[in-house]
Amino acid sequence: MLTIIGCGNLNRNDDAVGVIIAQRLQQYVAQNPHPNIRVFDCGTAGMEVMFQARGSEKLIILDASCTGSEAGAIFRVPGNELEALPEPSYNLHDFRWDHALAAGRKIFLDDFPQEVTVYLIEAKNLDFGLELSPIVQRSADLVFAELIIIIQQNVMA
Repeated sequence: MLTIIGCGNLNRNDDAVGVIIAQRLQQYVAQNPHPNIRVFDCGTAGMEVMFQARGSEKLIILDASCTGSEAGAIFRVPGNELEALPEPSYNLHDFRWDHALAAGRKIFLDDFPQEVTVYLIEAKNLDFGLELSPIVQRSADLVFAELIIIIQQNVMA
């Protein structure tokens, strides 16, 4: 099973890019259903990422990044390079998807995806607003097209 999860905040312009790609993929999968493909919009809920990923063989996470790189830059990173255990806390608002990767692996063991890929798109504008900047929209379109190919390959497998 392949699970794709979009993360981000729809109210912060480019921070929404992962969610927007996931929503487009949900429409594609609704029109081209396959029992081994799941797509979720997890927004900013890191804990939900952990539970939605459970039971998958492969996991792809989509999100914005803010590294100081050129806006629209696309990073494709193995998940194990980004996973991090959270600091002990009772505040789950700070539990992010990188925490979900580490915690999910510890909690669910073999029932958590071993193959994790993270697509990050460098944001240009993280102010309050509802629109992707044009450069980030172009990058989102490229990632969407690449994920359609990955989905089609997984359907064939």
